[in-house]
Amino acid sequence: MTNQRLVSPKPQQAEQQIEESIRPRQLATFIGQEKLIHQLRIAVAAAKARQEPLDHILFYGPPGLGKTSLAGVLANEMGVNLKITSGPAIERTGDLAALLTNLQRDDILFIDEIHRLNRAVEEVLYPGMEDFALDLIVGKGPSARNLRLKLPRFTVIGATTRLALLTSPLRDRFGSTYRLDFYTPSAMTEIVKRSASLFKVPITAEATAELGRRARGTPRIANRLLRRVRDYAQIIADGTISLEVARAALATLEIDELGLDENDRRLLRALINLFNGGPVGLSTLAAALSEEVDAIEDVYEPFLLQLGFLQRTPRGRIATAQAYAHLAQFPALSPQQPPLI
Repeated sequence: MTNQRLVSPKPQQAEQQIEESIRPRQLATFIGQEKLIHQLRIAVAAAKARQEPLDHILFYGPPGLGKTSLAGVLANEMGVNLKITSGPAIERTGDLAALLTNLQRDDILFIDEIHRLNRAVEEVLYPGMEDFALDLIVGKGPSARNLRLKLPRFTVIGATTRLALLTSPLRDRFGSTYRLDFYTPSAMTEIVKRSASLFKVPITAEATAELGRRARGTPRIANRLLRRVRDYAQIIADGTISLEVARAALATLEIDELGLDENDRRLLRALINLFNGGPVGLSTLAAALSEEVDAIEDVYEPFLLQLGFLQRTPRGRIATAQAYAHLAQFPALSPQQPPLI
């Protein structure tokens, strides 16, 4: 499954407790996303000065960049409770009503994958966000009547990887919308250094930079690679992650110099070898790889587009010259050949 790939930016169930233990708690300790952090500092300071809750906030961008972490940071900065849920988890309007009526004043309700909210649930959320009220229909048939319950002022923080799938009425109710971008190599190096310190893993500066460089600009992937390389260093080496140990471990994991794994290279090979470099439709490419269309769009493509290996055109996906050059280092293997990295 795509989610089980080492370089998949989507969370794996076994990682939830580990991620929670290493998340930053304050804006001052959040590494990277400098422009966004600067804007959030101003928003938090202004809300505190007015003694009001934060405006509703929408975070969007590829998975694994810290949208959930930022929600926790904002709750800590404001000194309020954080309630976490997701769009698919709120199946009925009653589920949302239960969440909203249990909120205290100034609390933050974080809704991950908010683009997957049921439309009927969205209709109930609108007056909650706009008027801090909950509109319920009591009874059935001719005797049905509308009941409006007042709610304490609260903040909704939404997170999505697919901004275009949000309906306009929902998008318009967020006071601030922020995009999270892939992290710079220097920020990734600092993230690996911080995580290694929290995991109590001895690591050299060169190995820290190497792991940060191959983590695809995504903190979740950096932390996952660090744990796998730590295991390798513990069993094969003396427990210390040096540059040589990091490179050997990443070679074993089939993570190349740019952070691509065999699945990324398989997609590029399919595009080049099966479809002459494109253009090819997304559904056709997904069928050739036996993958879901959403997996291609959400997991594979963002980083390949960032590298300039892939282009989206009205006629379909096209492999670029950079993709051809990179794959020349990793030719398709015959069964008799040893694996190459």
